[in-house]
Amino acid sequence: MTITDLYSILPVVVLVAWALLLLLADLWLSKHKPVFTPILAVVGLVLSIAASITLSDQHLSGFGNSVIVDGFASFLQPLFAITGILAIGLAYDYLKRLKIDRGEYYVLILLSISGMMLMASAGDLIMVFLSLELLSIPLYIMASMAYPRLESEESGLKYFLLGTFASGFLLFGTAMVYGSTSTINFGEIVSFISSGSYDPTLMVIGAALILIGFGFKVAAVPFQSWTPDVYQGAPSPVSAFMSVGVKAAGFAALLRVFSLIFPQLSQTLTPVFWVIAALTMIVGNVVAISQTNLKRMLAYSSIAHAGYLLMAFVPFGDALTRQNSIAAALFYLLAYGLASLGAWAVLIGLEDSKYTGNTLDDLAGLSKRSPLSAAVMTIFMLSFTGVPLTLGFWGKFYLFRTAIEGGFISLAVIGLLTSLVSAFYYLRVVVKMYFAEGETGFHWNFWTSAVAIFTALALLVFSFIPGWLLELVAKATLIGF
Repeated sequence: MTITDLYSILPVVVLVAWALLLLLADLWLSKHKPVFTPILAVVGLVLSIAASITLSDQHLSGFGNSVIVDGFASFLQPLFAITGILAIGLAYDYLKRLKIDRGEYYVLILLSISGMMLMASAGDLIMVFLSLELLSIPLYIMASMAYPRLESEESGLKYFLLGTFASGFLLFGTAMVYGSTSTINFGEIVSFISSGSYDPTLMVIGAALILIGFGFKVAAVPFQSWTPDVYQGAPSPVSAFMSVGVKAAGFAALLRVFSLIFPQLSQTLTPVFWVIAALTMIVGNVVAISQTNLKRMLAYSSIAHAGYLLMAFVPFGDALTRQNSIAAALFYLLAYGLASLGAWAVLIGLEDSKYTGNTLDDLAGLSKRSPLSAAVMTIFMLSFTGVPLTLGFWGKFYLFRTAIEGGFISLAVIGLLTSLVSAFYYLRVVVKMYFAEGETGFHWNFWTSAVAIFTALALLVFSFIPGWLLELVAKATLIGF
């Protein structure tokens, strides 16, 4: 291993080493000052962010081009770490309140984020698979962290079974691509495709299988059936982390793979992405209308937003459109992630020690019990809907504009109509908080409220400077090898 190899995975090395040290330290810390474990986990994430920033102006490749450090990785790696910091803030009080506070929870978060970081810089298909497993296996355990509660154990088991099923599709897809080109390295695959010395049938089959594998991870229709059950059964901070971190990592892999090695197949894959994006938007929003459990509603909301993100993959025809599509997808990921983490923060405040309090009726009268939480929840719902003066509006604007510029006006119309449908169940939450009477308790500590306030302010402030934020995101479209 050369020094360049080490630099290429420096943020991941820092995080994994810190997680292993924290696992040992927790044996002593948890008996004396349990608060030190989450604090030290945050410190590890900050150190990993610092390592990512030191590499932000460099273009490196390591381990035989299986790891790539480019603008894409430099943008997403700190974003994953920040997601982890906010997820730890959501978890600390919740885990204590429900008496499931275990130090290994924070170790598992660090390990999962290290997999996400490696996913963002993967340079070949085997690295994509390894990073996918590294981010997924800790989540299988975290989803069942509330044992012996049956719903939590069921959540972890379902996620494990379907996650391994998705991994199988990814491996078969990798095998097909290898059979077509005799390599798994992105750069070499592109060379084979450009020269025409590949088997197009095997390549198309491989691309389809890889898409199915990641379709499970991002909860795209028809691979979304696990999402509501897993989100409802898992501890709420875990669901919040999955709804943002796993989705962002899955789309990071999709963007890197399909922007690098499959753009030449765009005419073949465009109808597939069009149908999946449309179905995901329609099914996610329509089924969410009937949900009375807030965790299931946010699960179907997550499915719907995966559909909007998939719109970015449809106009992948020429290089300029592809760059704009990647920028729009990353911008929307940021807007969705902020709103989702904030909404889960309010839901965590509603949930009591018996895992109840997360229905729509439990929001009744929240504006009187906790005016601040009702105000920020309103911001999150408006951003999900895409109402102006929120970052969610600009996210949908850029995605719809990209679809229209690519000539897919019908898909943009479907996105607009489904956004109108989503307004019904998002605004129903606002109506319930301000115009219904209720006396359900609310539990908000400093860290949970800090996450909610931070995300709400970010959604409002960034909505006034979307151009600057889009320019920042555009640097992440510099994907290469």
